[in-house]
Parts: sequence; C-alpha cells; structure tokens
Amino acid sequence: MDLHQLYIFTKVVEHKSFSKAAEAVYLSQSTVSSHIQSLEKSLNVQLFDRVGRDTILTPYGERLYYWAQKLLQLKDQAIFDMKESVTELKGMIHIGVSSVPGQFLVPKMVKEFRNEYPNVTFAIHEFPSRIVAERVISGKVDLGFLGEKYEKDHLHYLPLLKEKLVLISSKEFEFGETVSMEELARYPFVMRNSDSGTKAILEKFLKQHRIKEEQLNIVAYTDSSQALIEFVKQGIGIAIISEITARGASLSGNLQIHEIEDFDEERYFYLVYNEMKTLSLVAKLFIEMVKTKWF
Repeated sequence: MDLHQLYIFTKVVEHKSFSKAAEAVYLSQSTVSSHIQSLEKSLNVQLFDRVGRDTILTPYGERLYYWAQKLLQLKDQAIFDMKESVTELKGMIHIGVSSVPGQFLVPKMVKEFRNEYPNVTFAIHEFPSRIVAERVISGKVDLGFLGEKYEKDHLHYLPLLKEKLVLISSKEFEFGETVSMEELARYPFVMRNSDSGTKAILEKFLKQHRIKEEQLNIVAYTDSSQALIEFVKQGIGIAIISEITARGASLSGNLQIHEIEDFDEERYFYLVYNEMKTLSLVAKLFIEMVKTKWF
C-alpha cells in the first residue's frame, strides 16, 4: 500500500466510478482497477462491491477512506512544512456561490485569505443555491456559499450570516412601510427562478398563506438578482429579495424597501463542503479561516 494508491482509491470513492476516477487522475481505467486490486490484495479485504453499474463502498472501504484522508492530509502538511515560507503556497480554489454571498461575503473573504497566501488563485462560479449544492456534491467545486440548506448526504454546512427578505418597489408604487401578502398579489411581480434560496423561502411563505404561485401576477422570471433589481427600478414589477442586496441597491435611487406583514422568517447564508471529497491543502486552509473569523 502506498500513498499514490490511496489517492487513486479516494478518487474512485468520490466519483463513485472507476472510469470517472481514471479521467480525473489521467490514467487508464485498467490502471486504476489494478491499483485498487493491489490495495485489496495487500489488505486482504474487499473495498468495493460492484452492483450493476454502481460502485459501492464496503464497510472495509469506508474505514480505509477515513484513514486515507488522514494520511493524504498529513502528506500535504508535511510538504507544506518543508516550504521555505507560507508565501510559496500555491493552488486554485474553485468556489460555487449564489448571488448574495457572491456579491457581499466572498470578495471580503478572498481578500483576507490572499493577504496571507498571495499566490493562491480563486475560480468563482455563480449559480442558484440549489445548483451550488449540487456542484459541491458532485465535486465540481471545492466548496460553496449559498442561502438555503439542502439536506444531502455528506454535505457539511457552516452558518455565516443571518438576514431576512424584504419587498422592493420603484417609487411609482405607493406602499406603506409594511405590506400584506394578499395586497402583493394584486401587483405585477418579478420572481427569482425555482433554484434560488430566495425562491425556496418565498414558496414556503406562500404555502403558509395558502397562496398559489399562479395567483400572483408574475411578469418575469430571472436567474440574476441584478436583472431583477433593474426590472423593479423600471417599474415593471415588484419583487422580494435579500435585505442585504436591497439596502445596497437602494443607494442608487428609485428603489423603495418595505417590510412584509407576518414575514418574520430569517435565513442564514452558509459555507458548504462535501465531507467525502479530498480537498486540497489551500481549500482546507480557506475553510479553516472562515471557521475562525466568520463562524
């Protein structure tokens, strides 16, 4: 058993496929299979069950995966310790973000992290919250920041910042400081798409008030919070968005912010990562910084 075999083993576990793991490590599928067979032979245990097209970890495989992560992390730390200085630490961190944390949280975190590790590069990918969670599960990004919690196996969430949703309108609409949901149903409405955290919270609220989405006068759906704000500023419709986003957008004028009657539910923005994914040292250091300074 060697560390390279353990590394290949972790990739098979994370990709749940010998062929996909082979692509990830730039080896042939037969070479990956040979490494796994050598591991199984040296340990005298079966690490995977092959059920149809699925590759499933055995209890022995689960135990080895735990120790493989420990050993590979220790190897990374040893290499890091041999560096002449921390400024030599390099690498890229892939982060999935939903719109609000992507605008208002992540840039500050990246700046703070790069003050200590200036050679680390970030690749930021913006998606609706549900897609961020799916990208973290599939390993397409190292970690994510999102505004809704999706209960999936192996996802670990760290709550970062609490906020609420508010109503925004242009000055063409005459609302009081507080507006009822029944009153909103009479006005043209601009809606985020169904994969956003904001939409998920709004759907729960509508259900509580026994209001169906088709009862709203929806004039447009959009993936972009910035586009939604422009629709509202032009007087095309009203919208419900993050209070953090609304406060920032209201500074440019022609935007009013209103409280929604009986809408007291608050939400967190979360950092999320996959406990089953073998993260790079720089990604682990970034998560540790967030835990220490933001959690």
